Amino acid sequence: MVERRSPKPQVGGSNPSYPAIKGLSLRFVIMEKFISYIKNSKSELGKVIFPTKEQVRNAFVSVFIVVTIISLFLALIDVIMSFVIKGIL
Repeated sequence: MVERRSPKPQVGGSNPSYPAIKGLSLRFVIMEKFISYIKNSKSELGKVIFPTKEQVRNAFVSVFIVVTIISLFLALIDVIMSFVIKGIL
């Protein structure tokens, strides 16, 4: 039989998510982590290189052309398969 004990926050390592930190409350630790997260997010966002208008336009045109070609190819295959099925039946 397993003995169950309640976690003791004042004992370091009793709860791995929030280890005991002397002199600091749990709310303070959570707020510090949140502030650190916001600062790191701003820092990472500053490293992002956004595409120029010309790059976005070129990507749009490329995707549009490829989608059009594939659509026409599938429509052609559909027409051919329809004729074949009608010929068999």
